[in-house]
Amino acid sequence: MLRFLTAGESHGRALVAVLEGLPAGLPIDEEYINAQMARRQFGYGRGGRMQIEQDRAEIASGVMRGATIGAPVALWIGNRDWRKDEPDITRPRPGHTDLVGALKYGFDEVRRVLERSSARETAARVAAGAVCRRLLEEFGVRIFSHVTEIGGQVVRERPERWEDIPARAEASEVRCADPDAERRIKAAIDAAAERGDTLGGVFEVVALGLPPGLGSYVHWDRKLDARLAAALMSINAIKGVELGLGFEAARTPGSRLQDEIFYDPARGFYRGSNRAGGTEGGVTTGDPLVVRAAMKPLSTLRTPLRSVDIRTKEPVEAVVVRGDVCAVPAAGVIGEAMVAFVLADAFLEKFGGDALAHTRAAYERYLVEIRRAQA
Repeated sequence: MLRFLTAGESHGRALVAVLEGLPAGLPIDEEYINAQMARRQFGYGRGGRMQIEQDRAEIASGVMRGATIGAPVALWIGNRDWRKDEPDITRPRPGHTDLVGALKYGFDEVRRVLERSSARETAARVAAGAVCRRLLEEFGVRIFSHVTEIGGQVVRERPERWEDIPARAEASEVRCADPDAERRIKAAIDAAAERGDTLGGVFEVVALGLPPGLGSYVHWDRKLDARLAAALMSINAIKGVELGLGFEAARTPGSRLQDEIFYDPARGFYRGSNRAGGTEGGVTTGDPLVVRAAMKPLSTLRTPLRSVDIRTKEPVEAVVVRGDVCAVPAAGVIGEAMVAFVLADAFLEKFGGDALAHTRAAYERYLVEIRRAQA
């Protein structure tokens, strides 16, 4: 139902996102999108590129008079740091796509690889994801993220209510809802910067207000948790994804793991816990959707690792280019965008509609059916 493509290179003229499949009549404007773009550039430990770009997306097509028209929405993000001619790079960075990309495409240098494989591309994803987020908001769905760990420094306390996390996370320089953990994380980032090192971590994305029934248990490629995992794993440097208790579930007896089911005439069916993270069998349960992603330390180091020159085959130090000490806070915002896309796709798959009014009518009929089934 919904798909998007991105185009552009890190130091090219612009990044472009094309989002296809939205219903007509969705209110959207550039300021809404650019509020999300600004969040991606925020975070303690980011590099100098963030001060140069100050990203803004322009709506190039698909929107008229402040609303979608059912046509593809094209978004343009100009690069202030555009350079027409860049020097060749022959010293690939361990952990980056440099070497394998050059081998795959037959290049004798890595510039043509790193320009596209750069995390700069994720700016286009955030722009497209903002439009998807706007669609979900029409139906009361709220998406947010927060950092739970950086450099081995783990959050120990968090608000009891999900609704209280976003404000605390957005007020933190590392997007962490635990002030004590924020202090420890910032100290770890400072120490890594002094060493010329980088740090990874974990962020959590939460979606509230989802109805039960999004996704499918019928086919492997329609399972919502599988789609979420693929979307998050596609983000640069993400090496692991888990829903609910995730890997901890493998260490928990079944009698203490499963979310027991209860019934109340006022609430209908409900679960006494949410260890599954909001899905069962690849289908949303109506509980909060909770998904986490683990990000490895970035591959661009100020103190370079050993490598080999592609052309001469001589031992060298890997190239040093401008980069971040830590980008986990920003990765959480990118994660929100990818989760928003997957959920918007599942929403339109379930409710359809060429116009937003059609989607809303189908959604409201479904809610009536759900309430009737639980009466």
